[in-house]
Amino acid sequence: MPRLLSRRNFFGLAGLVPFAGLRPTFAASTRARAKSVLVILEQGGVSQMDTWDPKPDAVVEHRSPYKPISTTVPGMRFTELLKETAKVADKLAVVRSMWHPKAGASGHGEGTQYMLSGAHPGSAVHMPDLGSVASHTLGTSAHFLPPYVMVPGNHEQANVTSTGFLPVGTKAFKTGGGDLSAPGWKVGALDPRADTPAARLAARQQLLAGLNGRSSAGTGRTFGGMDRFYDQAFDTLTSAKVAKAFDYQGEPLAVRERYGIGHRGACYLVGRKLIEAGVRFVTVDVRWPLAKEYPGGFNMNWDHHDLMYVNGSCGTIRDKAGGEGRYGIGTWPMMGSTDRAFAALIADLDQRGLLAETLVCFVTEFGRTPKLNKFQGRDHWTNAYSIALAGAGVKGGQVIGSTDKDGGQVTNDPYTPEAYGATVFEKLGIDRSKPLYTASDRPVFIGHEADPISQVM
Repeated sequence: MPRLLSRRNFFGLAGLVPFAGLRPTFAASTRARAKSVLVILEQGGVSQMDTWDPKPDAVVEHRSPYKPISTTVPGMRFTELLKETAKVADKLAVVRSMWHPKAGASGHGEGTQYMLSGAHPGSAVHMPDLGSVASHTLGTSAHFLPPYVMVPGNHEQANVTSTGFLPVGTKAFKTGGGDLSAPGWKVGALDPRADTPAARLAARQQLLAGLNGRSSAGTGRTFGGMDRFYDQAFDTLTSAKVAKAFDYQGEPLAVRERYGIGHRGACYLVGRKLIEAGVRFVTVDVRWPLAKEYPGGFNMNWDHHDLMYVNGSCGTIRDKAGGEGRYGIGTWPMMGSTDRAFAALIADLDQRGLLAETLVCFVTEFGRTPKLNKFQGRDHWTNAYSIALAGAGVKGGQVIGSTDKDGGQVTNDPYTPEAYGATVFEKLGIDRSKPLYTASDRPVFIGHEADPISQVM
């Protein structure tokens, strides 16, 4: 152990932690339809009745002002806030019957953790993110990139990402970045430090090879079997493919405009680029940065407790129900940019032939109350909300489950985050009948709390 520690200190590659998952615990089954997963995590609690599940017959004083519109699929309707997404409805399976059957996940942190892991936050064993499981069991086909990447990984609950009982090397690699559309944005953690230029990295690699050679000459062993991790660290810091995978500005202007110029479009587009580069599991989370164009917009998630239908800022002072720092749900930094970016993402993946082998999941941690509160906002609601799935064999053009006329209670085909998690595992071909193991060699079964969502299998 002392030798390993000293070598780790010597090998200070710009603070880079070697990525886990290069050697799969077990291979994907032949039933796998997804080579990769792209999760769009719109954190804060997207209102179901304002988006995927229109309720024109709700009580007038609590009804959304956004009208239902037709989609490319007869009888499948969204609200007018999803007019671009309506054009790709034939690729989507919308699950309108998501809910939380257990208490303890109605706060943003717990709810986000629930969706990231597909396991209730109150479980006896702290479960890892779905991306960490995929990293650990399946590894990556992009040797020069982490198997689990979060773009940018700075949303309000970003700290609830977790490796659970899995090795720390399976954690989400977070790109960071307040505005990914800014000309100067880059992933600094993957750049060699100024004091570690390419020539110096090459010299270190040669020195390492020499040390291993002397070690193995007498014992037949190298330093701790860590070579594959160091090799990947070198590849990451020296491969031109790394910069290309994150290069938003390198995309044609027409493509960037299709996704929508600005932070959200950039995040979604970088997500597509990482999938194209071979990253196994990508989670895109977006919170529009504070900008002069949107004064008062300092916390642009979906937690619309106050004035959610205004055409501007919901307020900057906490004098209502806690919804300050946001803009109305119908504004560009909210649903305007989301509708544009998501529709572009689905169409782009399809045109590039990536959708057939990529499971795309649009998720949020819960929904909003069917009744407006006294501040003309909607509060947290776990009894009914919507998600959308596409790709990797998912039959598009379908609505799964239903809610009552107010959008507050599931009336048919209820599904939980556990079912969502089991769906992801099954699509990736991860065998839920085989346990994973803790550091103390305790077996833990994953995805056993629910069956997958049958209509998308």
